[in-house]
Amino acid sequence: MEQKLFKKNKRKQSLWGFWEEIDYLILEECTQLKQEGFLIDESITNQILKARTKKDVPTLYKLRDSLKKLDFDPNFEFLEPSTLNEIRSCRPDGPRRESLDSTMDLYDRIYGGWLGRSAGCTLGKPIEKWTKDAIHDYLKFYSALPLDDYIPIGKGFPDKHPEELYISGTECTRGHIGQMSRDDDMDYPILGLITLERCGLDVSSLDTAETWLHRIPAKLVYTAEHIAYRNLLNRIDPPYSGSYNNPYREFIGAQIRADIWGYVCPGWPEKAAELAFNDACVSATKNGIYGEMFVAAMISGSYLTHDPRAIVQIGLSEIPKNCRLSEAVNNVLTWSRTTDTWESTWQKVQDNYGHYNPVHVIPNAAMIVLGILKGDLNFQNTIVTTVLGGWDTDCTGATAGSIAGVVNGAKSLPEKWVGVFNNRLESAVRGFQENKISELAQRTAAVAQLSLQS
Repeated sequence: MEQKLFKKNKRKQSLWGFWEEIDYLILEECTQLKQEGFLIDESITNQILKARTKKDVPTLYKLRDSLKKLDFDPNFEFLEPSTLNEIRSCRPDGPRRESLDSTMDLYDRIYGGWLGRSAGCTLGKPIEKWTKDAIHDYLKFYSALPLDDYIPIGKGFPDKHPEELYISGTECTRGHIGQMSRDDDMDYPILGLITLERCGLDVSSLDTAETWLHRIPAKLVYTAEHIAYRNLLNRIDPPYSGSYNNPYREFIGAQIRADIWGYVCPGWPEKAAELAFNDACVSATKNGIYGEMFVAAMISGSYLTHDPRAIVQIGLSEIPKNCRLSEAVNNVLTWSRTTDTWESTWQKVQDNYGHYNPVHVIPNAAMIVLGILKGDLNFQNTIVTTVLGGWDTDCTGATAGSIAGVVNGAKSLPEKWVGVFNNRLESAVRGFQENKISELAQRTAAVAQLSLQS
C-alpha cells in the first residue's frame, strides 16, 4: 500500500506529501464522516471551501475541530462499534475455535501463507491503483491475456491513461524478480512476528505501537499508519492514536496487517480476530478494524476447510453482522452465485462500492472475496482474479495469495509463482532487512505451536 496513489500529482508537496496537509486532510475527514453516518451542515462545507480557496490554514484547523461536534444521523442503518466487547456482542454465530486435523503439516501451511502473500503482492505491485480497464488494456497490448504469470514490462505501449499507467521499477515484473522486494505489505507480518516473539499471544495495542516505533521508519508507513505513528510520537496512545485527526482510519492499512495473527492461531478464529483487533486500533476505527479482524479470522479458518465460502463465513463471524463491510462481503457472496463471470460480479462491486477511495477497506475487501470465490482457491486463479480487478492490487493480491497459500500449503504452490523469490524477502524492518522466507515461516510455526497448546 505504498504512497503511489499520489505519486504523479503535480501540486507542491510538503516534506511528507500533500495528503498530510490540512486542506487535503479536512476534505478526507468530511468524506469519512459522511460515510460513518454523521450529518455535515452545508454551511460548514461552504466555510471549508472558502478557507481552502484563500489558503487560510488557521481557519481550516478550527473548522476541523468543529467537525468533531457533528450530530449522528439517527436514520443511519449500520451498527459499527470500535471496542472488542461491543464488536463481539453484535457478531453472528461462528466456530470460535476448532481442533485441527492431527496429520496437518503446520509448517507447510504457514510457509504456503508467507510464499502466497509474497507472490500475490509481487503480482499486484506493478499495477497498484490502476483501474480494471487500464490493466486489461496493458496486458492485451503485451498479449498477456489470459494472465498466467507476473506482469510483463516493455516499450511501446500507447499510454492512454497517464495517471494510472505507471510502473514503479522492474523488480516486480516478469523476468526481473529475484526476491520478494521490500513492500509495506510484507513489513507488517514481520513486525507482527517480532511482537509475538517478544510478548506472546497476549499482544496489546501498546506492544504493537512499541514495535513500530523501534523497528520501522516513519516515512515508510502511509496514510492511516503514518498519522497514527505521528500520534504515538506525540504520546497519544491506542486506541486514540487511530482516531485522532486521522481521516484514513477506514483505509486498508489495518487489513494488510492481519495475516500474521491468522497464521499463529490455526483453527482459532476468535483469538486471531482478537489479536487483529488489538493491532488494528493503533491506526483504525470501525470498518478499518473489522477488515483486519475479518482477514485474520479467514486465515485462521483456512486451516479448517478448503471451501472458500466457508472460509469467508468464518471471517464474517468475527465482525459486526450489521456493518458496511459485512454488507459488502455478503453482497459479493450473493452476486458470485448469480453471475457467471468474475467480471460481472466485479461490475456490481464497482457500481455499489466504487465511490470509496481506492485504498478504502470496503471495495478492496470485496475484491479479495471475489477473487477467493471466483478463483475457488486455486492459487493462480485466485491471485490473478483478485489483481485484475484493480484498486489496491498489491494489498488485495497479497491477502488472497496468503489465504490460498495456507489452504494449499507450500509444497503445492506452482514453482513459477514462488520459485522466483529464491527464498529471499527484503524488508524495511530494522534488523530484518534481509530474510529467508522459510525461516520466517519456521519462527511463525513456533508461535502457532504455542497457540495450539493454549
